[in-house]
Amino acid sequence: MQATIRVLLTLIVVAAAGFLGYEMAYYYLYSPWTRDARVRAEVITVAPDVAGYVSDLRVRNDQFVHKGDILFVIDPDRYRIALENADATVAATYAQYQMLLQQYERRAKLTAGVTITAENLENARRQAESAAATHKQAITSRDMAALNLKRTEVRATVNGFVTNLNLANGDYASPAKAVLALIDSDSYRVDAYFEETKIPQITVGSAVDIRLMDGAPVLRGSVQSIARGITDQDNKDGPELLASVNPTFTWVRLAQRIPVRIRLTDVPSDVLISAGMTCTVTLANAKTPSFAAGVKRVLGALFRDFQRQT
Repeated sequence: MQATIRVLLTLIVVAAAGFLGYEMAYYYLYSPWTRDARVRAEVITVAPDVAGYVSDLRVRNDQFVHKGDILFVIDPDRYRIALENADATVAATYAQYQMLLQQYERRAKLTAGVTITAENLENARRQAESAAATHKQAITSRDMAALNLKRTEVRATVNGFVTNLNLANGDYASPAKAVLALIDSDSYRVDAYFEETKIPQITVGSAVDIRLMDGAPVLRGSVQSIARGITDQDNKDGPELLASVNPTFTWVRLAQRIPVRIRLTDVPSDVLISAGMTCTVTLANAKTPSFAAGVKRVLGALFRDFQRQT
């Protein structure tokens, strides 16, 4: 009787160990979750389009701004003077154009008894056309001066947070030289890197749970896209554009990680997310297959891997 009990206990322990081993193997090999995930966001580098001294800095570091808000103002005096000068040039060229046009029209209407050569009439017409072109050029210069004056007010192009502010009142700002970064608050997402053995269970639109490393409440999201290619680090093109094949092949092959982009759908109001934070992503409502199906899948994968390596 005792021997039977010992055999039953041994079988129970072995079965429990086998089931636990299967659960652990399936969880780490095929369960759709990953700890290799990052919070990402679009970052806009802000640089002035015109040069000048900063006369009015209206933001501070880490401040939230709305699209269209003024971030800082470059001293507009010289650009205002340039616009006034361009307006005066437009008026002068318009007056010149009107004078030459009227001269041409009067000469074109002269009666047959008044002598005027065809050459003089053609010259008058061309002078009027030249004055018209000069006037259009002056208008274009005036529009550029107006645009430069408008660009002295540097505005936010998106809703977001000011970061890495490297500017102060009185600084000289140069065109195309970035002075701050703006993190687009509407572009926060998660880039998760799933092992290739887990990709078959992930589809576009799948719901996921996101756990930040700081222990904040769970965030919700959905799969937006799955990358269709990654770089092969073993085989790179040689100098003659021929395939440079690695002559060695290890028996142990690590599963490649495929980037999966996740759109955030539910972020609790009391949770602070910052681009660059690490997190764990788990496919919500993932179904665990039966023991037999799981064992068959694990053994099949091991057999296929053995065949590839031999």
